[in-house]
Amino acid sequence: MTVRAVVKGVGHYLPERIVPNAEFETFLDTTDDWIQSRSGIKNRHFAAEGETTSDLATHAANAALADAGLQGSDIDAIVLATSTADLTFPSSATKVQHAIGNTNGYAFDIQAVCAGFVFALSNANALIASGQAERVLVIGAETFSRIMDWTDRSTCVLFGDGAGALVLEAETGAGTSADRGVLSVDLNSDGSHRNLLYVDGGVSTQSTGHLRMEGQEVFRHAVEKLAQTAHTALNKIGLGAGDVDWVVPHQANIRIIKSTARKLGVPMDRVVVTVENHGNTSAASIPLALSVGKERGQIKQGDLLVTEAIGGGLAWGSVVLRW
Repeated sequence: MTVRAVVKGVGHYLPERIVPNAEFETFLDTTDDWIQSRSGIKNRHFAAEGETTSDLATHAANAALADAGLQGSDIDAIVLATSTADLTFPSSATKVQHAIGNTNGYAFDIQAVCAGFVFALSNANALIASGQAERVLVIGAETFSRIMDWTDRSTCVLFGDGAGALVLEAETGAGTSADRGVLSVDLNSDGSHRNLLYVDGGVSTQSTGHLRMEGQEVFRHAVEKLAQTAHTALNKIGLGAGDVDWVVPHQANIRIIKSTARKLGVPMDRVVVTVENHGNTSAASIPLALSVGKERGQIKQGDLLVTEAIGGGLAWGSVVLRW
């Protein structure tokens, strides 16, 4: 018998303000057609003034808890993936912990940029598998609108704000790929590519900085590495692309999503896509897509899912789970 981390609830939150591509036409040399043709993005959400990453995360956490029929006090640990924390410290996860009324658990942030949720999900799975927690709230939340260079049309049109969350609970499975829960994980990073996607500021440089990206190079690495990590994770449990019900990828760019699906050998009608309405929400994009996919009726209990993401670092990875 094997202890599995099984999804018991899912939820998401998007800020009220919707920003269509047309808004960028008012101050940038760009058009709706240009943005859509290169990214597939039509709209994104931006956080309101004073609305923080932990605020978004708390809304998503409460939605996931409600979906699971649980209270904040039922949670043993909170793992929050974000690159846009409210403060240098304490962690945004501890702010969420307080907001949901959790006093007996522990909480911490994980930073792996757009791959953050995959890394957080892997860590949450390890906490459950090792017996250090029975129920873990895993959150991805970002306010990337706060680190955009609004003069750079190649980057500022791509990103949005939002949050998504899962509640994981320990269950005993047979130890086979038919079990519900997290079945396998593959994590990677390569710091030699750090200059392809980064923010040119930080605490020790005493500046906030802005996001910088070499788009063509990131695209090339993304397609290759995302398909590779998904295959690796599936191979670990003796499965292949034909066994997958849904691929739930990081929602960065529709061209990356389509190219990765083709390389993986999965048709687009088995890929959950939300990028057109959310933009790239970094660590929030996969849990957002999971929540929306369930809401749409796409993702159902028993489905085999592959999630994969790549972000600054470069850091990339995938998780295979049965819903």
